Amino acid sequence: MMLRYALQTVRARKAGFLGAFLALMCAAALITACGTLLDTGLRGTIRTERYAAAPVVVSADQYVHQTTVKHKKGKTKVKHKAKPVAERAWLSADLRDTIARTPGVARVVPELTFLAQPLTQAGVDGRTAYGHAWDSAALTPYRLTTGSAPKAAGDLVIDDDLAARAHLGPGDRLTVQSTQSPRSYRITGIATPATAVRHQTSLFFATAEAERLAAHPGQVTAFGVLPARGTDPEAVRQAVARALHGTTAQVSAGDARGPVEFLDAAAARTRLVSMGGAMGGTSLLVAVLVVVGTFALSVQQRHRELALLRAIAATPGQIRTLLGREALIVGAAAGSAGALLGLPLGGWLHSRFVALGAVPVTLQHTVSVFPPFTALAATLLGAWAAARIASRRIAGIRPAEALAEARTERARPAWGRIAAGLLLLAGGVVLVAVLSSLRTEPASTPVTFLAVVVLSTSVALLGPLLVKAAALLLAGPLRLTGHGGRLATANLRGNATRMASVVTPLTLLIGMTCTVLFVQSTLGDAARSQAREGVTADWVVAAQGPGVPGEAARLLRAQHDTVTEVVRTTVRIGLDKYPAQGVTPTGLTRTWDPKVTAGSLRDLAPGTVAVSELAADQHHLKPGSTLKLTLGDGTPATLTVAAVYDRGLGFGDLTLAHDLVARHIDNPLASSVRVGTTRTQTQLATTLLEFPGLRILSPAAADSLQADRQQANAEVNYLAMGLVLAFTAIAVVNTLAMSVAERVREFALLRLAGATRRQVLRVLRTEVLSVLLLATALGSGIALAVLTAFSVGMTGRAAPTVTPLLYVGVVAVAALLALVSSALPGRAALRVPAVTVATAKE
Repeated sequence: MMLRYALQTVRARKAGFLGAFLALMCAAALITACGTLLDTGLRGTIRTERYAAAPVVVSADQYVHQTTVKHKKGKTKVKHKAKPVAERAWLSADLRDTIARTPGVARVVPELTFLAQPLTQAGVDGRTAYGHAWDSAALTPYRLTTGSAPKAAGDLVIDDDLAARAHLGPGDRLTVQSTQSPRSYRITGIATPATAVRHQTSLFFATAEAERLAAHPGQVTAFGVLPARGTDPEAVRQAVARALHGTTAQVSAGDARGPVEFLDAAAARTRLVSMGGAMGGTSLLVAVLVVVGTFALSVQQRHRELALLRAIAATPGQIRTLLGREALIVGAAAGSAGALLGLPLGGWLHSRFVALGAVPVTLQHTVSVFPPFTALAATLLGAWAAARIASRRIAGIRPAEALAEARTERARPAWGRIAAGLLLLAGGVVLVAVLSSLRTEPASTPVTFLAVVVLSTSVALLGPLLVKAAALLLAGPLRLTGHGGRLATANLRGNATRMASVVTPLTLLIGMTCTVLFVQSTLGDAARSQAREGVTADWVVAAQGPGVPGEAARLLRAQHDTVTEVVRTTVRIGLDKYPAQGVTPTGLTRTWDPKVTAGSLRDLAPGTVAVSELAADQHHLKPGSTLKLTLGDGTPATLTVAAVYDRGLGFGDLTLAHDLVARHIDNPLASSVRVGTTRTQTQLATTLLEFPGLRILSPAAADSLQADRQQANAEVNYLAMGLVLAFTAIAVVNTLAMSVAERVREFALLRLAGATRRQVLRVLRTEVLSVLLLATALGSGIALAVLTAFSVGMTGRAAPTVTPLLYVGVVAVAALLALVSSALPGRAALRVPAVTVATAKE
């Protein structure tokens, strides 16, 4: 019976439920899109290319492991955790004989993979270029279509794609920038893969030359295992795994070979899970806040109808059931439509992340039924919960009170609402206080956006009181505008609950947008400021290609310049990840000043390390302390702390000797070279004339390049939160349109009382501008509090970076949305003759 009434109500009040439908549909689309990212991170396919002809691949362990044993109340608990390392881990070549003796194995092919960038005008067409030994061509397999295999150190075989793009053939010469100095090779052949290789360029060298360039003597990247004819690959995999038991080697087959080949795609899985989860969680919180507000406004507009139902003996339970089933009907329709829209939205979002370089193209986008069904379930649950919350007042009071409140709002909000608002306000203050103590970006980012949502929710609950307070403060200025201002003040006071429903999404929009925009600039500007103050070199050598070769640094040192080569990586202390750099210890204080607070940089050597104050505090380190860490490729190292420095945000939390780091990273070329010299830029360029890809920059110009890189990274975060902001903007338009549309009768009565259309629109505009002023103050205050706490925690200073013009732009966009979304329905309402509206049934 109640379901039939609910269906009839929805059918009869389609326009009334349109706002709730749009809010729920957008929420479902947003959750589905975030869900597809999460699903891609968990189950996305990484298809192998290089190992297509090797059913079984043996590789090194790419994880750092930690096992903890706890004894409590006579029970022993063992926990095992693992975190990925940043660089490619290498495997002992001695394992080849063990694998070859395994039953079912016909052939074992060692693989070397290393940096090898062809220096041609055609480039690599967005692909990553790798060097290999020609002996491992059988792993794809590559077959010679022209020419011969490389035999001498100066021979090279290139793939057919590079040959076609660069118009190269046997006998031509090609300069390759690998892990050593650039070298010119003679092309001896062109190789074509038996299966499609779309995401990499392959260059094949003679075995001895490949081993020299790989620079890992006695180690290999992986082993490709070719089973004997008629042998089941899975049986071979299991046999090889048993043979290698007790070593750190990992045995993969089938789809598991892809992550072994494309380490960046495997790392992107973790990043996507984190990003999708954070976006989904924030989206869900924002969606709940918006949907509850939309349903509350919808129920408020139907107050008279529901009061009449109470007056004719409808019980509180029947009212709640009716509203709940209406919400489920609307939620089912909106959730289904939104879930379907969310699938292409998720695909577009993934493609944009790929275009920005946040996700490699080798991690394929996954589409399954789980995200849309989860979004539909969340939409149904959210709609039902929102209806229950919105109906609490109308279902809980006596019928006579319900009829009395149908015409005028209550004089004050319920005490429960006020108490909940104050509780959430206190919770937001606690989150802001906690945020000021968080010193790492992964820890502070989720708390940052959670604090904005919690404080905005407190604004939603305390909204009527805030609107009345604003009306009191604005009464004087509005009175000066004439009768329209007085009427707007009266509307603000008399309809505070309705006005509060508009304040909430506007506050959330301004607060969240400012936080998203200025969190990145606060962190980036602090890091750049430290870098500017810390680089004391006269010139910086930067590369347009993969890096600055060591030979270039040696040429500069031959001219008696002070040269500091810088390589960058990520290391782990236990399971904690820290950005690190490797620098040349000799003459370091001439080119770099990290603001040492303890110890001395003169003690930096291959067996020592300098740490930031953050790392020192977290691990209780001081000069002379012993620090055990894991280098980028998984190699453990035990070092002695030589110094503690302050500028960790600009240079990384750990600084090690250049030679130590360079041996354990995929790209040993320097990311930059700092030069202390009395020579001019032209003289330095003359010294490095044989390296055309290098540029001599002033520290200021190098800082500008770093700013461009930071902006590219920030765009990923802007995109990640952009959908949430777009949803909030839609909520602003939706809520304002709903709020204005219900005032048709009120506008008609004003017209009958002698007001012109222009005067009515002026009153409406004055109300909207008043609400916008309040929302701007609240949203800006929330953003300022959160950004200040973030700045204190991350930079040690209460100085968030706010771009005034950008802030004005945010407020201007919010104002434009508010004015347009109120003016259009207002003008539509005024087109209907006032007499017709006034005499129509409600």
